[in-house]
Amino acid sequence: MLTHLSIRDVVTVDKLDIDFAAGLCVLTGETGAGKSIVLDALGLALGGRADAGLIRTGADKLSVTASFTLPRKHAAFARLSEQDLTAEDDAVVLRRIVTSDGRSRAFINDQPVNVGLLREIGGLLVEVHGQFETHGLLDPATHITALDAYRLAKSGAVNDKATTGAWITWREAATALETAQTTLSQALSDEEFLRHQVKELDQLAPQPGEEQNLTATRTVMRHSEQITKAMTEARTGIAETVDVEAALRGALARINRVAPQAGGALESLCQALDRAAIEAGEALRELDRVWADLDADPAALEKAEERLFALKATARKHNCAVDDLAAVRERLKARLAAVENGADEVKRLAAVEKTTRIAYEQAARALSEQRQHIALTLDKLVAKELAPLKLDKAVFRTVVSPKPEAHWNESGVDRVAFEVATNPGLPPGPLDKIASGGELARFMLALKVVLAGSQERAALIFDEVDAGVSGATANAVGERLARLAKNVQVMVVTHAPQVAARGDHHWRVSKATRAGQTTTKVEQLSMTERKEEIARMLAGEKITAEARAAAESLLSGPLS
Repeated sequence: MLTHLSIRDVVTVDKLDIDFAAGLCVLTGETGAGKSIVLDALGLALGGRADAGLIRTGADKLSVTASFTLPRKHAAFARLSEQDLTAEDDAVVLRRIVTSDGRSRAFINDQPVNVGLLREIGGLLVEVHGQFETHGLLDPATHITALDAYRLAKSGAVNDKATTGAWITWREAATALETAQTTLSQALSDEEFLRHQVKELDQLAPQPGEEQNLTATRTVMRHSEQITKAMTEARTGIAETVDVEAALRGALARINRVAPQAGGALESLCQALDRAAIEAGEALRELDRVWADLDADPAALEKAEERLFALKATARKHNCAVDDLAAVRERLKARLAAVENGADEVKRLAAVEKTTRIAYEQAARALSEQRQHIALTLDKLVAKELAPLKLDKAVFRTVVSPKPEAHWNESGVDRVAFEVATNPGLPPGPLDKIASGGELARFMLALKVVLAGSQERAALIFDEVDAGVSGATANAVGERLARLAKNVQVMVVTHAPQVAARGDHHWRVSKATRAGQTTTKVEQLSMTERKEEIARMLAGEKITAEARAAAESLLSGPLS
């Protein structure tokens, strides 16, 4: 609920602080006293259009702060969390500052935000209904939400989860089918090209790491003449001097013959000579092998360079590294396989999509039936509320109709619209197109009374909902406002004493002129002051004893 409203320098208000409470909050006052200023100021805090003309004469800016206390499950907290906006306890504080140059700043819980978010959060907290401005249920987009909330309050979440789950499953299947169809279409258009590319890569048969190996081989081959010469010289030098391995083996044999007499002193020497002989033999054999390889294929360099050129040219064609050619070949083969196997996959996915679509349509139809059933109940209950509100000739109906498939969603396949006909013989139409200002506010009051308990707004505001009515009709308006206020905080600006008498809390708006400056003030009234104010509303300027008696009777009257 709205707990506090702080207004600074708005039109004729210099400084005003109002603490509100739960129940029916009534604002009264003479015409022109400034009741609309209070609502305009609240509208600014809720994200309404900024106007520098609202700044009090002599001030350079205005500010309005509205504080709310909400249950933690309220949708506003979830939306604030999405925006990384913190909220202490259960409080949400909206603040708006407008400067004389027309600029405005918005804050939520003292954190700066854009006006769009302030307006969005404000719309979740307060709904305004009046002769000239109506929000909430006047927007047809909110009607399905309102009907569903009422349906869920009466019957529980029947088929809602089934419809949502079926929608998600169907859309996932449809997306998979669309992807497969697109892939198949692209593959079919590229089939000849793909086959040529795969054949070319199969013939080339690139291997990971091949470029590095070929580059190293080519480097060796390019310097083979120098390497061969050095190896020949080394081999010749070794052969011309001595057979190193044989000499080492001979030395080892001679030492081995006397080793037993040395008592182990020659063991390390024998091992060293043995290792040296082995290493010398292996070195000579490796020298001969490399020498033979270098001399084995004179055309090897040409072959290596041709292979390396072919690999690099193919890599440039595919815009990749040489080492990635093998992976490119596998990807192309996969795309080619999609051509060969894609039709079967598309057929399988099409069957899945059809099955999931049927499941969604079944769940959505069941949900539609529930909406149509609860809509009849809603229409009957609203009709009962209309006659006492001087709308006995009016007709209210909830139209549940199918919407185009392009607009189907997790909420089903329905469009919901609240329509009214105010005169016999005329077809029903949209609320805002058919009903006049006063009628519209009373329509909304009747609808809100029926929907009470299923709506999430923290506060409802009715601005002169009693316009154009009096007597029994005004009393009926007051009774319904009081009933509605048992479920949600209701604020009403009224000129009807019958409505004012139903309030749980009563504020009087008045203005005074001092030193040539007019100031608006708002006072919360005691019971004695309430009697006097309601007597004034009954009698006018001159309050009579009869008016005071009538006021006391209204205040003590039971809620029917």
